[in-house]
Amino acid sequence: MIKGALTAMVTPFKSGAVDTESLSAMIEAQITGGIDGLVPCGTTGESATLSHEEHSHVIELTIEQAAGRVPVVAGTGSNSTDETLMLTKGAEKAGANAALLITPYYNKPSQQGLFEHYKKISEAVDLPLFLYNVPSRTGLNMLPETIARLSEFENIIGVKEATGDLAQVSDVIEYSTEDFIILSGDDAVTLPMLTIGAHGVISVTSNIAPKEMALMVSRYFAGDLAGARELHYRLSALHRAMFLETNPLPVKTALAVMGRCAEEFRLPLVTMEESKRGELVAALTEYGFELSN
Repeated sequence: MIKGALTAMVTPFKSGAVDTESLSAMIEAQITGGIDGLVPCGTTGESATLSHEEHSHVIELTIEQAAGRVPVVAGTGSNSTDETLMLTKGAEKAGANAALLITPYYNKPSQQGLFEHYKKISEAVDLPLFLYNVPSRTGLNMLPETIARLSEFENIIGVKEATGDLAQVSDVIEYSTEDFIILSGDDAVTLPMLTIGAHGVISVTSNIAPKEMALMVSRYFAGDLAGARELHYRLSALHRAMFLETNPLPVKTALAVMGRCAEEFRLPLVTMEESKRGELVAALTEYGFELSN
């Protein structure tokens, strides 16, 4: 089972291109930091601005660098079913352990449309698939009843639930098949989600704090609720800092000031407002990170 703390990987850029050297170093830092899995080409990885060639390259590099040490769940979703299928087949061919498929954004399909979208992908590949529900980014909420219907497909193995709504998550767990994997898509509510039956998190904060995020989850599953709670509150200020502006602006800026990559984004994303950047740097300093610039 894919569970624990997985990192929604940043895609570093340098002079307009994917910075493969920095990406390789980040992957290695994640694995040595104890993370349980890697998720390239998701929202945090600025997937919407990657060309198909870059998208494939980032996934292939992540799989190669991970070398089977941790599972790789490739972000392959799109608002086009045919494009989603093409990217998912590519990830399957590259050797990904699973794929993460965001609900189609902008189109705003009906719940039946969502069902048919995922059904088509499921029937066309053997790769294990995670649904990805993040209404704040897509303008569309995939309802628990729809997720439950999709959980019946053998290779739709779980969902990244980023509504932040514990009542909805509870319904998803209640209605879905028994072995369906629930991953938090919101760092701040990971621990509460674990307590009602979730299996882990796809984390933004773990880009900068992989050891702590992995430890919080592992402590919970080891029965050390007090220890998990201690880390939850220790990490809370970082979680807030990671969303001072639109993800991935804060987390990539954090990595930049830590000397891990360039502070470079692709339009329409631009660098953080100076006041927000100052708040971010203050939060990183307070946590105890060593900053290089």
